[in-house]
Amino acid sequence: MSSLPLENRVAVVTGGAGGIGGAISRLLAEDGATVAILGLPVDRDRTEKLRIHLNGSASKLHFYEGDVGVFDNCRRIVAGIVEQHGRIDYLVNNAGITRDHTVRKMTIEEWEAVLQVNLSGPFFMTKAVLETMIAQDFGRIVNISSVVGESGNFGQANYAAAKAGLIGLTKTVALEVAKNHITVNAVAPGFIDTEMTKAMPSAAIEAAISQTPKRRLGQPEEVAHLVRFLVDDRSGYITGAVYNVNGGWYM
Repeated sequence: MSSLPLENRVAVVTGGAGGIGGAISRLLAEDGATVAILGLPVDRDRTEKLRIHLNGSASKLHFYEGDVGVFDNCRRIVAGIVEQHGRIDYLVNNAGITRDHTVRKMTIEEWEAVLQVNLSGPFFMTKAVLETMIAQDFGRIVNISSVVGESGNFGQANYAAAKAGLIGLTKTVALEVAKNHITVNAVAPGFIDTEMTKAMPSAAIEAAISQTPKRRLGQPEEVAHLVRFLVDDRSGYITGAVYNVNGGWYM
């Protein structure tokens, strides 16, 4: 008999093959959950690399290809996961993109692309899984927002607006499904040591570190541990909350 705490639970992690998403997928799988990683074609190879580091838990990872910005994709993939694994207990809306420019220089296409993936995507995925979670009378939804959704950030009007909107979505869905034993919470990371952050100009990274009381970038695992706490069976009285993981950059 397995003693793993998340045995028989099924998690869906969008953008779950690298960075913060990869750390979340790895931790959930190591604790026994079956993890469905939803990503783009490039994420298939990333998922395979993630399996290498999981050793005995490698069989817990399953890759599903699809763009979360298209509702029909979300609905199709969720139906496939339920058919294959029988249930969905956790949804972690982590997938996100950036298209940074000041408002004056930002194109309409850049605005719409970020809103589609970073805000419509979590809405589409939430809508796709809710009926299954309601039928189970159990579910955990964790939305990965961002510190800039609370503080704003120069050159990121699209990203900040999407991440702020995700907080509003979190609180609203939490109200709507609390009676069904489904919790909905948000995690707002600060500057985390990921490929997205490394793509920033070095001066911007140095400035972020200098403005952070902890004087360092966060690690993906530090976000993952909070997500793991929020999906736990014992976290059922926590809903509609926003948790900051930003080293004190914004309080």
